[in-house]
Amino acid sequence: MRRKVTELVREDLRNIAIIAHVDHGKTTLVDEMLKQGGAFRENQAVQDRVMDNNDIERERGITILAKNTSCMYNGVKINIVDTPGHADFSGEVERILKMVNGVLLLVDSFEGTMPQTRFVLQKALELGHKIIVVVNKTDRPDARNHEVVDEVLELLLDLDATEEQLDSPVVFCSGRLGCSSYNPDEMGTDFKPLFEKIISHIPAPEGDENGDLQVLVSSIDYNDYVGRIAIGRVERGVIKQNQEVTVCDFYDRAEPFKAKIVSLNQFEGLNKVPVETASVGDIIAFSGIEGVTIGQTICSVNNPEPLPFVKISEPTVEMTFSVNTSPFAGREGKFVTSRQIRERLMRETLKDVSLRVSDSETADAMNVAGRGEMHLSILIETMRREGYELSVSTPRVLYKEIDGIKCEPVERVIIDVPETAVGSVMEKMGQRKGEMVEMRPTGSRTRLEYLVPSRGLFGYRSEFLTDTKGEGVMNTVFDSYKPYCGEISRRTVGSLVAWETGTAVTYGLFNAQERGTLFIDAGVEVYEGMIVGVSPKAGDIVVNVCKKKHLTNTRASGSDDALHLIPCRQMSLEESLEFIQDDELVEITPKNIRIRKTILERDLRLKAEAKLKK
Repeated sequence: MRRKVTELVREDLRNIAIIAHVDHGKTTLVDEMLKQGGAFRENQAVQDRVMDNNDIERERGITILAKNTSCMYNGVKINIVDTPGHADFSGEVERILKMVNGVLLLVDSFEGTMPQTRFVLQKALELGHKIIVVVNKTDRPDARNHEVVDEVLELLLDLDATEEQLDSPVVFCSGRLGCSSYNPDEMGTDFKPLFEKIISHIPAPEGDENGDLQVLVSSIDYNDYVGRIAIGRVERGVIKQNQEVTVCDFYDRAEPFKAKIVSLNQFEGLNKVPVETASVGDIIAFSGIEGVTIGQTICSVNNPEPLPFVKISEPTVEMTFSVNTSPFAGREGKFVTSRQIRERLMRETLKDVSLRVSDSETADAMNVAGRGEMHLSILIETMRREGYELSVSTPRVLYKEIDGIKCEPVERVIIDVPETAVGSVMEKMGQRKGEMVEMRPTGSRTRLEYLVPSRGLFGYRSEFLTDTKGEGVMNTVFDSYKPYCGEISRRTVGSLVAWETGTAVTYGLFNAQERGTLFIDAGVEVYEGMIVGVSPKAGDIVVNVCKKKHLTNTRASGSDDALHLIPCRQMSLEESLEFIQDDELVEITPKNIRIRKTILERDLRLKAEAKLKK
């Protein structure tokens, strides 16, 4: 006899995600929602961007990992997921959307819709989520509230939204001031209009509370004490602490296995609160299942029915991570062997669904593929801070064969620059096979939209800032795969390569700085084959930065004047990755970032170059 399904509607609960382009104010808005939703005591000192609890996130001012929190409004618990805005971390957004019933689409009142706005909105529409459009930063003096609403409507039409989604409500707010209203010309006094719209427009979660358990794992956390912590939403049934469950996969990537729920928590404010049970619609964090991964379903032992998981977009950029083989290897790092590096990368793939790690031609190197240069550089920076020492190669794009044609990833680039810099940007985009989609003046600035091959953007960001005198803004998001468009020259300048191993001295640097711009100061240890600067001309130049002045007992007029060094150019990790060519590597240690030639000995390097020319 078939059991009657009784759908439970949780009117006391709403699950929402906040999605937006980078820097449109998601994390600041969440801060204020938590304050007004009673997550903090009245006298509690709260830092800004409280959800960005990772050191790298706070330093860079961006959200990298999606995070869960909750607040209360009129007896209704609102589970909030703060998502990353940068395109390279869009894998986080894609899987998190499975946990919620609706989204707040945040749009800057001046910048309007941007590349990542299009990407995340498309994913939300595909899942059929209800949308609330939130125009943020309405307190800006240059706010364009009415025009931005029109831009969002155009974007919804462009993305084939349903009639119901086209009729999405709009709320105008300032996350910084903590006010919102339904009228673009009014500021409001608090977030009451926003909370009211969330309660009325976002559907309450529903499901069969008496059915067999189903929890889809959408995120993974890690704790040194309890190990892996799975995060997901209860889709059906009730989950209990110490319950026996079956872990299975919709795509049969792994055999189903039995496990036990050891600890069970829900999110309240910034804390995880232990609970005995959780029902349909609750977002929970639980531990005790070793080896659980994103996309798996936690089911009842009697009826294992796995749920389908969202297909995550494929990576587009690859780099080779290898053991550090420089003369300074092992001096500064705690984890230096290929086994340790491999284990760390494999751990990362368990919680980052956009990352792919595969074996390379040599045993001490691995190919690591991700969504973009920033995606991989954040991983490198994290490993470096954990004490890992490694070498990484130049980024390269991943090609695909579609209908027998070689295709490459293409990025949609939106560039906002002063009028005076438009010419140089258009020239550089042309050299990089960029195809202009739109050009629109906005006051004294111009917005350009291009479709550019991903490999054409390698190394361009720092050049772009120079061309626009630091005033340009460039945003990119993956667009599609298109037929290969031919060779693109990546770098027109050469490297200044150290002649010998030793310590750089003022006299040697003074003579070397005539050849180009230096990356190092006096007193820095160097080795043969290490890159110490950039030459303005094509081709590498070998310089001896360790050369000391030949001392004599004769003094000549003027020869003993102090030598003045031009301040060196400090290369960040991203700049180093953009700078290197195919025959160069970036050496990463906890204390230093060095650029080097793959072949350090000059004679062997010349022989290898001669072979390539043949």
